[in-house]
Amino acid sequence: MKPEDLQKLVTFPMPYGKYKGRVIADLPGHYLNWFAREGFPRGELGSLLALMQEMDHNGLKPLLDPLRQATRPKQ
Repeated sequence: MKPEDLQKLVTFPMPYGKYKGRVIADLPGHYLNWFAREGFPRGELGSLLALMQEMDHNGLKPLLDPLRQATRPKQ
């Protein structure tokens, strides 16, 4: 894992499927677990999904909160 991968979790949209357009960090745990059972796609998307599944499984999603706040537009 590279530090920039964490930033990608809060900005990279799911390109297909039921959750198309939702950023990886916002995907539900059951969907991430399904990929873990069935196999992650190849490439960057698969790596990000695997990382997010691991974070979700271990209760580490709150670590992404500061990154989410940094990516929100200032009002």
